[in-house]
Amino acid sequence: MAVIAGLAAAGHPYLLAGHADPGNIGMEQVRLASSLVEDLRRADAAAGADQLCDVAIQVHTRLSSWAAGASYSRDVGDALQSALADLGIQAAWLAIDADRRPEARPYLNEAITRARIADDPRVEVRALTQLSMLLRESQPGESLHCAEAALRVSAGWATPRLTALLHLRRAHAHAVLRDVSGFSREMTKARRELERGPHEDDPGFVHFVNSQELNGIEGLSYLAMDRPGRAAQSFHAIIASPSPDHRRNQIYYTVHLSEAAYQQGDINGAARTALDVLPAVTRINSGRVSRHLARLRSNLATSRQATTAARQFVDAYDQAVSL
Repeated sequence: MAVIAGLAAAGHPYLLAGHADPGNIGMEQVRLASSLVEDLRRADAAAGADQLCDVAIQVHTRLSSWAAGASYSRDVGDALQSALADLGIQAAWLAIDADRRPEARPYLNEAITRARIADDPRVEVRALTQLSMLLRESQPGESLHCAEAALRVSAGWATPRLTALLHLRRAHAHAVLRDVSGFSREMTKARRELERGPHEDDPGFVHFVNSQELNGIEGLSYLAMDRPGRAAQSFHAIIASPSPDHRRNQIYYTVHLSEAAYQQGDINGAARTALDVLPAVTRINSGRVSRHLARLRSNLATSRQATTAARQFVDAYDQAVSL
């Protein structure tokens, strides 16, 4: 609850407390909604989405109700559509990280519609980027199409980091499709764009696109292509050079490092890495990360190669989740 208290302290009680419909909406309310998205983004990067997902959904519902019943000018209306779309995209991402993926798709579909109503290609690109990620495992072909559409919409104004993110989305989808050449081609493009560095026009949602994320997507892609040894190299690079502003992502990729070791048959290595990261996992609120670690615990507990290290991790995990 400390995270939610922090959002209220940051100046958002008006949106969080459930005030009655304002009757008239001005730019001040729109700016509050936009600043809430930024604060949700920062809180999520540090601690995960479990406590934030319902907050974003509730505020999105409240603001949507206001938009349907209040009066406002044409300029405010366009800005409100964009703000609602951006908030919906954030709610969708938080649902993904909270391991509530089925709830995410409607928010992204709505966000694309609202972005087009407001003629806001930047928000539309963000929604397509998030949709590409959501569909990657279940519909990798559609994931590719979403990333391609985002590249097309953003042609002419995308910053290098945004372009790098879209190529990473395509690279991972190619990996799920076992298209090695497509994966390699998109990773090369992503790396080239990322090397161009940050830009003053970078949209806020690409804040996490750095060398850690590139190595992480590379590692996840190699896991998808059944190359756990190569995946482990990418995940080790993250541990060697952590990104302190993106703690949740670092923990997420460390859990996958343990998974890569397990897939290589290195039971002791998997257990030791998992035991090392366990305290960090228990201190964040990410259903997605917790699910991956729980799956690893199950694999190690039932492994035919039972080792002392594996038993130590399983015991420590069971004790941690029982508290």
